[in-house]
Amino acid sequence: MGPQTRLQRIGLVVALVVFVWPLVAPPSGMDPLAARMLAIFLAAIVLWVTEAIPLVATATLVILLEVLLISDQALRAPAGGADLLPAATFFAALADPVIVLFLGGFLIADGAARFGLDRNIAAVLIRPFVGDARRTVLGLMAITALLSMFVSNTATTATMFAVIVPVLAALPPGRARTGLALAVPVAANVGGMGTPVGSPPNAIALGALSSRGEAVSFLGWMLLAVPLVLVVLAIAWWYLTRRYVPAGTALDLDLTAAWDRSPAAIVFSVTAATTILLWLTEPLHGLASSTVGFVPVVVLLATRVLGPKDLQNLQWHVLWLVAGGIALGVGIGASGLDAWLLGLVAWEALPSSALIALLVLTGLGFSTVISSSAAANLLIPLALGLAGGIGLDPTLVGVVVALACALAMALPISTPPNAIAYATGEVATRDMATSGIVVGVVGGTLLAFVLPLLWVSTGLLS
Repeated sequence: MGPQTRLQRIGLVVALVVFVWPLVAPPSGMDPLAARMLAIFLAAIVLWVTEAIPLVATATLVILLEVLLISDQALRAPAGGADLLPAATFFAALADPVIVLFLGGFLIADGAARFGLDRNIAAVLIRPFVGDARRTVLGLMAITALLSMFVSNTATTATMFAVIVPVLAALPPGRARTGLALAVPVAANVGGMGTPVGSPPNAIALGALSSRGEAVSFLGWMLLAVPLVLVVLAIAWWYLTRRYVPAGTALDLDLTAAWDRSPAAIVFSVTAATTILLWLTEPLHGLASSTVGFVPVVVLLATRVLGPKDLQNLQWHVLWLVAGGIALGVGIGASGLDAWLLGLVAWEALPSSALIALLVLTGLGFSTVISSSAAANLLIPLALGLAGGIGLDPTLVGVVVALACALAMALPISTPPNAIAYATGEVATRDMATSGIVVGVVGGTLLAFVLPLLWVSTGLLS
């Protein structure tokens, strides 16, 4: 156990206070079950914002408290116990289909790094862009975004920095180095919005929508999100190259690709390619993306291409963090807390466009100062409750909030790719903040005022 900061110590105390308050003195007119859920929700907010305990610990605490307070195994069950959800419902969040989908994605990412597939693909795809620095940055961002759609944006960032670190060292100190180092996390963050396995907020939204009977296919998510990815990526490239990379600058990358042709590498490559193909053709064969995501887990373990150690190395903390968000959404809906909270404000008096803009702004704001996963965990359940209460399309609201959370990248703490880039020493906080604000303003404006109209007019959403 390391030493805690003053903020973390304060967070523990405040979390305890806000947890006890609704239990001892519930708000007037609030159902006892909703009061218990309010205690859990307020404590989760404080713990996630202050990181008084690890994020994943808060996620698992949410599940445990829901079992102990609002399930059919609750301690001193409140009135109306017949309506309590089974404890298994909350524990099931740890094996939700969305978790299985991410499990498959993480295993593919692990194998791609192990066999060097990700680096080799990046080296081959970026070759047409080498020479002129601005064109090279375009290729670098495009390949980074593409990889981050199917491999976690953290792993993608680490891979791409392995490609460009020698170049950074060779460039003279100055703005070009900053621009090149900034291009990778920006592209990884933006690209991660494009698929369900690209970033945790996407998975949290899918899980919350699924629990409400709203299914979004892998390809369906891409049709909604990829247009935003392409536009924001192009604007981010234009901004970074004009601000940091002088025209005519020469830039060469080491693009040697040494393909692993061992039987294990071939089995992995075929399995990964088949999985991605099945994800993209879900409307044709009808297999759910989560079912497809479990295929590489079984195949790669059964063929011994990957083993128990590879499972141990997976990002289980991310999976459990997503599970905590799913369980939080289930509890908020089952307890009626969402209806009570939303009844505090006359949301129906606001135009739907203003509501969507407010959701985007809230998602961006929260995710800038705390983890985007934690922000999505807190905001998506409430946003979906709001959608149901005033007649907005839940899928539209869930996707908007998830993408808004993923768009926040103004600080080193905002996303893991930002932290990796900051650790290189090539990116100052002010440069990251400036580029993050540009991406946030452009992407947030499109997300609030343009994309909903596009989705509805094209029939993607109602």
